[in-house]
Amino acid sequence: MSALHGEAPEVVVIGGGVAGLSAAIAAARWARVLVISKGPLDAGCTAFAQGGIAAAVGPDDSPELHFQDTVAAGRGLCDSRAVRLLVEDAPARVAELAEWGVEFDHEAGELDLHQEAAHSRPRVLHAGGDATGAAVEAVLTRRLRESGAAVLEDHAATGLVVGEEGCTAVEVCDLVSGARTLIGAQALVLASGGAGALWRHTTNPAGATGDGIALAYEAGADVADLEFIQFHPTVLAVAGAPAFLVSEAVRGAGALVVDAAGRRFLLAADPRGELAPRDIVARSIAEEMARSGTDHVLLDCRRLGAGFAGRFPTIDRTCRRHGIDPALTPIPIAPAAHYTIGGVVTDRDGATTLPGLYACGEVARTGVHGANRLASNSLLEGLVFGRRAGRAAAASCSGRPPGTVEELTPVPALPTLADVGALHEVRELMWSACGITRTGPGLTAAVAVLDQMGEEEGASRSCHLARTTARLVVEAALTREESRGAHHRGDFPQSSDRWRASRVTRSLQRSTP
Repeated sequence: MSALHGEAPEVVVIGGGVAGLSAAIAAARWARVLVISKGPLDAGCTAFAQGGIAAAVGPDDSPELHFQDTVAAGRGLCDSRAVRLLVEDAPARVAELAEWGVEFDHEAGELDLHQEAAHSRPRVLHAGGDATGAAVEAVLTRRLRESGAAVLEDHAATGLVVGEEGCTAVEVCDLVSGARTLIGAQALVLASGGAGALWRHTTNPAGATGDGIALAYEAGADVADLEFIQFHPTVLAVAGAPAFLVSEAVRGAGALVVDAAGRRFLLAADPRGELAPRDIVARSIAEEMARSGTDHVLLDCRRLGAGFAGRFPTIDRTCRRHGIDPALTPIPIAPAAHYTIGGVVTDRDGATTLPGLYACGEVARTGVHGANRLASNSLLEGLVFGRRAGRAAAASCSGRPPGTVEELTPVPALPTLADVGALHEVRELMWSACGITRTGPGLTAAVAVLDQMGEEEGASRSCHLARTTARLVVEAALTREESRGAHHRGDFPQSSDRWRASRVTRSLQRSTP
C-alpha cells in the first residue's frame, strides 16, 4: 500500500478509464485522491475506443441540434436536463483536451468532423484517425500523474462498506499477490466501467464484467435501465481473430453493409441505411445472418479506396494482419455486445442513492442515453460527468469522518478453474438468452440458471459479482415487456407508452419507507 503514502485518501476513485481519470483529476484540486484500477490504467475500454467524441463545434452545428439527436436516439427515456448538461459542456471539454495535448485530426486547417449514425451533422472529432480513446487516455493519465493523486493498479474492488454515514470504505484485492486491504475514505467515486464482457461475443476487455454495478447494488444503491445493452453492429468476424470493433466512422465515411451478393439489406429496415441508429443496424444484421444461415455479413469499404489506410490506420493494420485489405476486399462483420446503457442511478453531479457514493461513466445511469446511446456520446459522458462527480465528491468531504487503512486476510489471487467455467457458462447464457433479441421463456429460464449457479460453493468474489450483474440485466429484460431502443423482445416487438419510463431496481439492502 505504498501508493497511499502512509495516510488514508479523502476521495477514492474506482476505475481508470476516461470517467475515472476525469473524476480523479477534478477531485485532486481540492482533496487527497487514490485511484484504484483493476489492471494497468491503459487496459480498460477507453483505450480501445476507436470512435471519437461528439461535440457541436462545427459552423453549421449547435448544442440544440446535438440535444435533439441524442434525445431522438434515446427513444423517450433520456433525462433532458442531463442531456442539456452533456451537449452544452461538450465544446469546453473538447477545448480542454486540446489544451492538454490531444491532437484532434484536422483537414485543410480545420477540425476534421465526421458524421456518424443518427447524427444530423458532422460533429464527431477523432485523434489519430481511429485511435481517439488511446489519445485521450494517454493525456488524461499524464494529467493524473501530474496531479499528485495516488494510483493502485492491478487491484480489484471486492466490496463496499456502509455505515451510519453511508458508504465509508472499499475493500480491494491485489490481483497479483492476493493481499486484501480495507481503504476508508470520505467519498468514493465508482467509475469501474460496464458489463459487456458478460456476453460471448463482445468488444470489451475480459475484465468488463459489471463488478461495480453489483457492488453498488449490494451496498444499497439503486440501479436502472440495465435491460438496455448496446450491441455494436460492425465487429470483425474472422476465425481466430479477436472481436475487434470496426468503427462507426467507417460507415460514416461511406462504407456499405451488404450480404454475400452485395445487396444493401439495411435499407429495408431504415431509409438511413448504414447511418441508422445502432440498434436498428445491429438487429438487421443479426436477422440477415439468421435468414441466410451465415455467421457474418460484409462491410464494403472499397469505395473509400487507397485512402482507407491513412484514415483508419488501426483498422487497416488489424484487417491486414488477418489477410484482408479493406481497400480491395469487404470486411466480414457481425454484431457483439458493446456498451452498458443503464447502471447505477445518479443525479447530475454523480451522487447515487447511497450517501458517500458517486458514480460516473459506463457504470452509471445518468439518463443521457435513454434506451439507445447515440454514437460517440460515451467518451463525452465520461469527460463531462466524470468531472462533475469528482468535484462533487471532493466538495462532500467536509464534515465526514476521515478514513483509515486496514490490512485484511489475504485470499488466492488467481481465478480457479471453477471460476473460468462459471464465467464461460454465464457468457454463453447471456448471449443465447439475453442477446440482441430476447423472449420471455428464454429470459425466465436464464433467471433460473443464474439462481442455481449462485448457490454453488467455491466461486470467487469476482465471479459472484459477475453473476449478480448478469441476474440484474436478465431480470430487467424480462420485466420490460416491449421493444425499445437497444432492448428488443421477440414476443413484444412494439414499443408501448406503458413502458415509456425508466425502471429503477431498488437494492434489497434498503428498507422500505
